[in-house]
Amino acid sequence: MELVIGTKAWSTWSMRPWLALTKTGAEFTETLVQLRRENGISEAEILKHSPSGLVPCLKDDGLTITDSLSICEYLAEKFPEARLWPKDTAARALARSAAAEMHSGFASLRGECPMDLAAPAHVATLSQATHTDIRRIVALWNGLLSRFDGPWLAGAEWGIADAFYTPVATRFRTYGVKLSDFGDAGAAGQYCERLLERPEFKAWEAAA
Repeated sequence: MELVIGTKAWSTWSMRPWLALTKTGAEFTETLVQLRRENGISEAEILKHSPSGLVPCLKDDGLTITDSLSICEYLAEKFPEARLWPKDTAARALARSAAAEMHSGFASLRGECPMDLAAPAHVATLSQATHTDIRRIVALWNGLLSRFDGPWLAGAEWGIADAFYTPVATRFRTYGVKLSDFGDAGAAGQYCERLLERPEFKAWEAAA
């Protein structure tokens, strides 16, 4: 099994399936393609692995799977013992909904606060659109943590939904976002800290 990823300091899309795959405990080869090269080498390198020309890309048993959510779904089916999605139907449905919302939404937060694990922490001036994104994330986190009694979004097990919001936690840290300013009474902030203490994330960050 080979996972092709982009630069670890920047590639949120690559981080998510890498965290999920690491959680399974399965052995895999990591192939790193450096992004943001002015001479265009990265695109050529990616096309060697990924027909979409994008990373991440998972190669396994003759399959080439692109897109972070598709890769995570494949891993959940291949390694059911890792419990990347919760067993409970309602919890699984809401965890999938949360991951999908992150996968396709929060454009203002993404644009104004790109992930950069090498950047020093600082307080950024953010637009009203980004404020709206943050308030929605806080509400989503608090709602799921309360419903399933934490410590993770769907209950006791860390899973794909948590992997999808780990890059968000790094953004909040880098750009000095205080979740208490966006309606959090403490649970979302504590969850954010837990995400950044996961051993899978620590391993990713150490190599960024």
